[in-house]
Amino acid sequence: MIKYISLIIKGMAMGAANVIPGVSGGTIALITGIFERLINAIKSVNLTAIKLLFKGDFKAFAKHIDLAFLVAVLFGVAISILSIARLFDYLFENYPIHIWSYFFGLILASIYFVGKTIEKWRFVVFITFFIGAIVAISISFMTPASENSSFIYLVLCGVVAACSMILPGLSGSFVLILMGNYQLVMIDAVNQLDFAILLPVVVGAGVGLLGFSYILSWVFTKFRDQTIAVLTGFIAGSLGILWPWKNELFKSDAVGNFLLKSDGSKIIEGYDWFMPNFSTELLFAIALMAFGVITIAVLEHFAKEKSE
Repeated sequence: MIKYISLIIKGMAMGAANVIPGVSGGTIALITGIFERLINAIKSVNLTAIKLLFKGDFKAFAKHIDLAFLVAVLFGVAISILSIARLFDYLFENYPIHIWSYFFGLILASIYFVGKTIEKWRFVVFITFFIGAIVAISISFMTPASENSSFIYLVLCGVVAACSMILPGLSGSFVLILMGNYQLVMIDAVNQLDFAILLPVVVGAGVGLLGFSYILSWVFTKFRDQTIAVLTGFIAGSLGILWPWKNELFKSDAVGNFLLKSDGSKIIEGYDWFMPNFSTELLFAIALMAFGVITIAVLEHFAKEKSE
């Protein structure tokens, strides 16, 4: 029973990460020691699993897809997304610097703890690390698209976001920001349980997870160090997205009028980063960064203790 509670908690951590722009649920899965098992379990939902299900051999089906593990983790993810979406909506509105500072500390620590799992730092591993970092940095400077609630586009959002959600270092939520649908999907639709928006995204996410899990599992098995290196680069490159001190830049038309989304809010085009002045708020932000580092260190400690 304890192990399933532990899996639910790890799933909740993944769910929380998936709501945070710039933080990857895959990163949490990697540092808590369930990444490979999760990918293999998702990959096991295949033709063999379907045959076992239709034969009525539920015991073999459950064993084949590691059902108890998947249910525990996904249950935690669902609990977290449904509850934390409301909390984050409030925190981002009222305490943006504080929450971004904590997230910055989480990701900063993840660079070390994910990177240290690389067995041998060879030249090709360094190259893949820098490729990952450059890709992540490039993504952070991309201009977000406009909001789009069409069925096909929502399915596409689900596919792309799900792939990035299980890819450590690449945030599914940030991808949704780039696609223009973060507020619509992760905040509005989740808080209001708008199934007209959520169902197409879930369908796309299911397709994306099943397809991408095969690719990621194969790459992780054949090129483990290079894969972890590029993922570590992704994590490092995403730090700019989480920098607490930034001003939002909004899209405007030719005459300077702000372009609005369907809910009347302004469309974010990018960010203007700046260095903070010394203040009590700065000290508190640094303390929250340190707390983020400690959070990852504690998670890593328990994951290592369990594996031993």
